Amino acid sequence: MFLIGALVCGLSVLVCWVMTAARDHPADSSIISLAAIELYLIAYGIYAGIRQLGGASVSGEAWEFWGYILTALLLPVGVFIWAMIDKTRWSNLVMSFVGLVVFVMVYRLEEIWWGSAL
Repeated sequence: MFLIGALVCGLSVLVCWVMTAARDHPADSSIISLAAIELYLIAYGIYAGIRQLGGASVSGEAWEFWGYILTALLLPVGVFIWAMIDKTRWSNLVMSFVGLVVFVMVYRLEEIWWGSAL
């Protein structure tokens, strides 16, 4: 799941950077890339929930793991709302930071779950 997340986040960052240079308002493709990150995080949360209900335990603290997932789920939503209010070229750049931050958070989630990210 980590490699899929890295790919989704990387593509989102790339799309948002290109749209920062090309558009002077929030681009639909940047918003769609945020939605892709959100869908990935929902799938990750479902996957983690099924694994935990199946008896797999996290090597770290469970509250920390689920706190990371909840925080990561709120990031794309919050930045989307902010981008709809701001409506400048820089909204695309701010949306790119979601991909970077979620990548780091998913890396940390993998460390908490497995003890290492890869």
